[in-house]
Amino acid sequence: MLSALRRTTQLLNHLTTASKAYATTATMTDPSKYKFNHSMLRVKDPKASVKFYEHLGMSVVNKLEFPDNKFDLYFLAYDSPKAASHGSHWTDREGIIELTHNYGTENDDNYKPHNGNKEPQGFGHVCVSVDNIQAACKRISDAGYRFQKRLEDGRMRSIAFALDPDDYWVEIIAQNPVDQTEDVKETDLGTYRMNHTMVRIKDKDVSLKFYQEVMGMRLLRTSENTSANFNLYFLGYGPPAGEKSANGVNPTADREGLLELTWNYGTEKKEGKVYHDGNSEPQGFGHICVSVDNLEAACKRFEEKGVEWKKRLTDGRMKNVAFVLDPDSYWIEVIQNESLGKAPGKY
Repeated sequence: MLSALRRTTQLLNHLTTASKAYATTATMTDPSKYKFNHSMLRVKDPKASVKFYEHLGMSVVNKLEFPDNKFDLYFLAYDSPKAASHGSHWTDREGIIELTHNYGTENDDNYKPHNGNKEPQGFGHVCVSVDNIQAACKRISDAGYRFQKRLEDGRMRSIAFALDPDDYWVEIIAQNPVDQTEDVKETDLGTYRMNHTMVRIKDKDVSLKFYQEVMGMRLLRTSENTSANFNLYFLGYGPPAGEKSANGVNPTADREGLLELTWNYGTEKKEGKVYHDGNSEPQGFGHICVSVDNLEAACKRFEEKGVEWKKRLTDGRMKNVAFVLDPDSYWIEVIQNESLGKAPGKY
């Protein structure tokens, strides 16, 4: 009898200790330290794509090769002395573009990544903010690159959309008042920022709650366009948006690593899935990625929040990366910020 009681007591003590340890580990992560690290795009020819983004002033800050799996990853970011994350480890940055190249696509006449703006829609664009937008757009045009929308097209004369070699849209916005840079002939690539990534969402309330309460982002800016039946929501990590606007319109134009959610009125009333996640056919955009302070603790926190997983840390061979699904089934990669801690294995 005494022996059985002792074993029961030991078991209860063990369960209590394990429960406390789990709770402690789950709270060992601080969402305010998270970073919107990168956005992934599949590309046909990495030489052409890297050349384009380097023309926009970006640099390859990391390259990962997986010859056994027949793909390579190129991570490009702004890294000049004036850049927001100059010299930082690639996992300790925001505003990276990851280009994924599957071997052989450059020689496949039938391969073309899906840009997300043709049907089926989902991903919309990445966006670069520049100092003098007229000079910046002229420099892109002079290099022979194409535009979806030039500055002079349409009613919106303060934004342009360049096309990369795979027809992904790259929005160009101004950091300075457009009416004050018309006669400026030079542009300083060192001041550019990879400002945001845009995806379309079905239900604004559901998505805003997810990105704020689960992913820990802050709603920085809302742009309501009632006459055109859509709203834009800009979220990110870091401080709130300032009251003053550098370009006279957009208080986040000089920021890096933002997420733009585009909500078209009425989509929340549609049945089933509305937007394409980019990973089912036709493929193009792959995922966004958040780097965290403590990968295991962050994933336990996400578990407590009831997220839907594409891949848990414990799934498969790669134990150092997880994928969460957002309300529209866009993939969100979760990795360790290696400047804040050691990843459980080499990524």
